Amino acid sequence: MSAAKAGVVLHPAYVVGEIDRRIFGSFVEHMGRCVYSGIYEPTHPTADGYGFRGDVEGLIRELGVSAVRYPGGNFVSGYDWRDGIGPVAERPTKLDLAWRTVEPNTVGTDEFLHWAARRGLDPMMAVNLGTSGAIEAAELVEYCNLPGGTGLSELRAKYGSPEPHAVRTWCLGNEMDGAWQIGHTSAADYGHRAAEAGKAMRLVDPGIELIACGSSSREMKTFGAWENTVTELALDVVDYMSMHAYYDGLQTRRDYLASGHRLHRFVEDVVATVDAAAARKGSAKRLQIALDEWNVWSSAAEVTPSSAVRELSLTPPRITEEPYLALDAVVLGDLLISILNHTDRIKIACLSLLVNVSAPILTEPAGPATRQPIFHPFAAAAHLATGTSLRTVVDCAPLPTGRHGDVPSVAAAASFDRGAGRGAVFLANRAPEPAEVTLDHRALGGYTPLTARTLLADGEGVLVPLEKVEARPDSTVVVLPAESWTVLEFELDGAW
Repeated sequence: MSAAKAGVVLHPAYVVGEIDRRIFGSFVEHMGRCVYSGIYEPTHPTADGYGFRGDVEGLIRELGVSAVRYPGGNFVSGYDWRDGIGPVAERPTKLDLAWRTVEPNTVGTDEFLHWAARRGLDPMMAVNLGTSGAIEAAELVEYCNLPGGTGLSELRAKYGSPEPHAVRTWCLGNEMDGAWQIGHTSAADYGHRAAEAGKAMRLVDPGIELIACGSSSREMKTFGAWENTVTELALDVVDYMSMHAYYDGLQTRRDYLASGHRLHRFVEDVVATVDAAAARKGSAKRLQIALDEWNVWSSAAEVTPSSAVRELSLTPPRITEEPYLALDAVVLGDLLISILNHTDRIKIACLSLLVNVSAPILTEPAGPATRQPIFHPFAAAAHLATGTSLRTVVDCAPLPTGRHGDVPSVAAAASFDRGAGRGAVFLANRAPEPAEVTLDHRALGGYTPLTARTLLADGEGVLVPLEKVEARPDSTVVVLPAESWTVLEFELDGAW
């Protein structure tokens, strides 16, 4: 089969933005087996002295996760954070209405934050703006961040955490536009609620940063209008607008492989909307984007929507633990390309979730922890995409799709790290035939190829060496397999 031709130009002057390490974040929610028998299993052979699984910790480190959002998700809209502090034996067992499970509250705020700190993870805490409000949110900030001298900071010390947790990033609720959300409300009511809660939280700790809820998906009927209203009402208080984006592996293969382009358009739409709202207010402030929930749904099996009413479970149920396929990993890698191409605005991104629930890591109680295929592109990008993201110029044939119209057949992102003298190029071939791609890197000067690996949609779900790579003085020619994701690592001599 002959390969289609494509070209990618790399130039150090074509800069998107600095790569915030938090774009390689993830998400831990009290949902399914993410917490209990996921990250936390005191009887597991690898458990540490706090009850957290050591084998999972090793995979999290290998995955390259930088930040973790907690405790939800839909869970947070019915959660009273006070239920999860103090002596474990005295904590109440509660019915979690979001997932209709019994929550023992064995793991709560202090346990999570200590776990994150021991692993060098930047915590992102969500406050309940569904069934709680400004005072409860401000009190949680006081409990977590004040060094002492107040009732709640002293209570934290009494419960074994004398030093403040110093949480800097806070989500103002979760998916408040969704009818499935406990406390669901209108954009106007949420905008006022978020502004008042954020104001109270900042009166406790002026140094925190705040994320307002955006639309739960691009398909919400209120999308756009929601972001516009919330920006108008909360712009002076918040720093980020959230985005949630999940891509369904049960759609047609061609449309699924175009998900990276769909995310690109989603980001562009959100940025345009919030910037227009700020401009109408006469404000020079521009909200950043927190893509604090994103992933693909497995193409291996039917997935129950997260909004579905479930049977009451007394133990953590196996929710959306379908195995991922190599095709899902290729699509996820393409989504990472879109994230890297928007690092001027996306500063936070959280793969949802971290363990067991539509996750890169699966565990068995008392058994092993294993990598899913989506683990591999995320880990490669997290470890190689450092420094500055470059705005790649891609010349390729269009690929017709049923849902999205014509999309580029090849997607590309690149990064370079001046300090390390290294860089990386990430390529997705969305087409059903190979693509011969010429990387024009003459402007980079001393470009030396190091490694080239690819992941095939019909392969084994792991990265394998790319066979066809030809290094030339000013360019490198690679042949991308059909429906694949590829990463190239290179070295720079720094002459430029």
